[in-house]
Amino acid sequence: MMIFKIVLLAIDGVDEMTEQQLIDRMQEVFNHLHVKPEISWEETNTTAYLATILEGEGFVPHTFNDMTGLYVDIGHGEPKVGFRTDIDALWQEVDGEFQANHSCGHDGHMAMAIGVALLLKEQKNLPGAVRLIFQPAEEKAGGAKAIVQKGIVDSLEYLFGVHVRPLVELADGAHSPALYHGAAKLITGSINGIEAHGARPEQGINAIEVAAALVDALKRIWISPNESGSIKMTQLQAGGLSANIIPGSASFSIDIRAQKNSTMDALTEGFKKAVESVSTLYGAEITTNVDVHIAAAQVHDEAKMMMKQAIVETVGSENCAPEVITPGGEDFHFYAYSKPNLKTTMLGLGCGVTPGLHHPQMTFNRKQLPVGARILTKALLVALQHIERRDGK
Repeated sequence: MMIFKIVLLAIDGVDEMTEQQLIDRMQEVFNHLHVKPEISWEETNTTAYLATILEGEGFVPHTFNDMTGLYVDIGHGEPKVGFRTDIDALWQEVDGEFQANHSCGHDGHMAMAIGVALLLKEQKNLPGAVRLIFQPAEEKAGGAKAIVQKGIVDSLEYLFGVHVRPLVELADGAHSPALYHGAAKLITGSINGIEAHGARPEQGINAIEVAAALVDALKRIWISPNESGSIKMTQLQAGGLSANIIPGSASFSIDIRAQKNSTMDALTEGFKKAVESVSTLYGAEITTNVDVHIAAAQVHDEAKMMMKQAIVETVGSENCAPEVITPGGEDFHFYAYSKPNLKTTMLGLGCGVTPGLHHPQMTFNRKQLPVGARILTKALLVALQHIERRDGK
């Protein structure tokens, strides 16, 4: 077993910005973003605001002409270390009205990213370049793929992320060096049978019966009892206003969850076989489409150790919590899924999220945001210093 040793070098100038200055600036950013949420792929004003903030600090942000989001490089040379934040909000009912709402903490994540930029700016001898990525559409599980397709992470060796965590996972002030999110797939489909009179069911192909058979088939998809996963139908629409008509068409949605990508592959293959067998049995046409695919976490040990050291150096070993295994999904993990050589981990920020993530009234301890910015900055510096020593610069 390889023992990975990191020796933290002196961090020149990191304390030039006072704690209160950092807190005030990050709070200003958070307050602005919190009250101006924008949903996935529509984060136009959010992108413009972030770009303006970065330009005001003397950086050169790069936006895209065909989508929202941006990235910025801090330091000299080709960036090999990066940090990614998400920028979109959810669309949900809040106090009886549907609206964009930052109930997943992305406003806090963006505030931390700006905090990281400010802290990196204080570095007098930054040993390399850091790329900060402000990714759109995390909630739609499409933003990471778009960033990858644009080649934004091609030069990176290490990529770090962050997510605020609920109290059920982390105590307020306790921080984890890795988040093991699960994989998720959301599949939509349609069933095309034959309509008939309710008195002559033998002349039709009942789309509801086909759907029921598919639900039953899903229950017979087996995975190892040592693995965690589930597959179920979560939506079904069929039939019209008349109760005496055999419905010939239906639409449905399938939700698949797994803690590991290999388990997700097994469930997906089982679903394909279930569709084929039910379609053959009833003579109905069943078409499906994968609308969302979220990869399970592929945490790299080196990145995790760097984050762990950053936590210990910043808040002490007593506030460094174990890795968190969580059933939720995160678009961040698509980076390592699509780029196997990319070493990634996510900081789990213990900030007392309550009542819970995606709750319309979600809140958390904002005092932990500057702490998170300092942990993330430390992790980035540790990675840069490791690369510098390894490459003999």
